[in-house]
Amino acid sequence: MAKEKKLPRHKSVYLLPNLLTTTSLFIGFLGLTWAIKGDYTSCALCILASCVFDGLDGKVARLTGTTSEFGVQLDSLADLVAFGVVPATMTYLWMLEGYGRLGLMAAFLFMACGALRLARFNVQASTGSKKHFVGLPIPGAACTLATLVLFAEYIPASYTQTVLPISALVLVYVLSFFMVSTIRFYSFKEISTFKAHPFSWMVTAILVFSLVASRPKFLGFIIFLGYLISGPIYTLFLLSRRGSKRLLRDDSEELG
Repeated sequence: MAKEKKLPRHKSVYLLPNLLTTTSLFIGFLGLTWAIKGDYTSCALCILASCVFDGLDGKVARLTGTTSEFGVQLDSLADLVAFGVVPATMTYLWMLEGYGRLGLMAAFLFMACGALRLARFNVQASTGSKKHFVGLPIPGAACTLATLVLFAEYIPASYTQTVLPISALVLVYVLSFFMVSTIRFYSFKEISTFKAHPFSWMVTAILVFSLVASRPKFLGFIIFLGYLISGPIYTLFLLSRRGSKRLLRDDSEELG
């Protein structure tokens, strides 16, 4: 029986992941122009849209077998613009400008920590665990700030001039620290968990999607804030579990 010949992959397939990355970069640049014009809602939506395309380019590259070192570096540069420069500029012009140098340093620190986070991810990508991220991913940090802009319309007007600016300032510093920290955040890349209970995860996904679709501006920020809080809890759980296992191992060695 003759072996079936594989059809040659069309050259355009190799361009598809990079085109998605470039689209993410363009949307980020578009958001930057809107932030400068003072349209922070449109800028926030651009950051969220860039996050979608940022997730798609990696998936498409792996599905088509077109991953490359060039694509990895291009993706990092696009992420630095879309999720580092754009949210830092947006937040500074939106809420931090009134704090003078303190607000300027907060915006710069967010962008610098994002660059450090991307550099560390590129170095540790081949050796790190797929189950969790070490440090908050820069798209997650950017989307937290973007959803805060959308969530602001639910904050009473009396708090938008007092509580919201200081909250945004503190949040930017917290996000910057989390990006360069060793706090573990669940990556949702471990498919074995989803395969073990596919029906339960499907129902959960439908429920979450329905809730977010009903009040996207309100629940979007709540979800990202919950993910931000989950990092320290997840890390403490891992450390306590590993510590207990190490203690049991030491006790067994002493008894042995």
